[in-house]
Amino acid sequence: MSSSRTINIKKFFKRNSVPYLFLLPWLIGFLVLTAYPMFMSLYLSLTDYNISKYLSEAKFIGLGNYITMFTDDPKFIKSLQVTFTYVFVSVPLKLAFALIVAVIMNQKIRFVSFYRAVYYIPTLLGGSVAIAVLWKKLFSKGGVINGIIAAITGIDIKLIPGWISSPKYALWTLVLLTVWQFGSSMIIFLAGLKQIPAEYYEAGSIDGANKRQLFFHITVPSLSPVILFNLVMQMITAFQAFTQAYIISGGKGDPINSTLFYTLHLYNQGFYYKEMGYASAMAWLLLIIISAFTAIVLKTSGNWVNYGSGQ
Repeated sequence: MSSSRTINIKKFFKRNSVPYLFLLPWLIGFLVLTAYPMFMSLYLSLTDYNISKYLSEAKFIGLGNYITMFTDDPKFIKSLQVTFTYVFVSVPLKLAFALIVAVIMNQKIRFVSFYRAVYYIPTLLGGSVAIAVLWKKLFSKGGVINGIIAAITGIDIKLIPGWISSPKYALWTLVLLTVWQFGSSMIIFLAGLKQIPAEYYEAGSIDGANKRQLFFHITVPSLSPVILFNLVMQMITAFQAFTQAYIISGGKGDPINSTLFYTLHLYNQGFYYKEMGYASAMAWLLLIIISAFTAIVLKTSGNWVNYGSGQ
């Protein structure tokens, strides 16, 4: 019985060896580059591991790093406040702006394909270091933005605040930067708009609905699955925002920690202070936070997402 089973296993692998051979590079990459680092970081999150002191030793401290976050790290709480503000403001604004532009780009306009490409360009460039440096120059004390404000209002440019260097406004310049990168959401919304049957709008017009009513009672409900997708993806991306804050704040979250994103604080703990165990704990907490908010959005989506099939 066992010999026949062995023969069957050998036949199975012989018959399916080619697909597994093609799958092998991905499997090796997943185990070496994804699975192993994840489990290693989970272990390190339970240790006191400073790479400048313990090159080959990690002291197991259990939940010590997680307790320290909430009891002995004021920058941790500040980074959460900054990140939550950034996520809860930038994501809705970005999606609303993307939807409005998508509706406009869905109209019969001359050179509409060119306009779509132009509006998508900021998404391709927005996450780069060069754009972050340019943004920092634009919103500096003597930058172009202040020059335009001074020219329009007649106010002395010296009296206009430096938006990047002001704790009151620095975070909002980063919000504006991410809203400017609305292209990917716009393209997805545009694809969703193409799938809405024209008969819906014709029936609504016959019933006497105006454009606003058509938008809120036909367009938005029909696009609700697309809105859900964009919301989840943009929320996850916003929680992981790093490059812009790092470049604009000089890597420290300045001024006065007003741009200290969670990921920036995590990076500084791991690579500036060398506290890799603490940074690993922060990374796993971020995973829990993102998972929790994603679960909440998906759990409540049944109250506002319309799949058009009675589900």
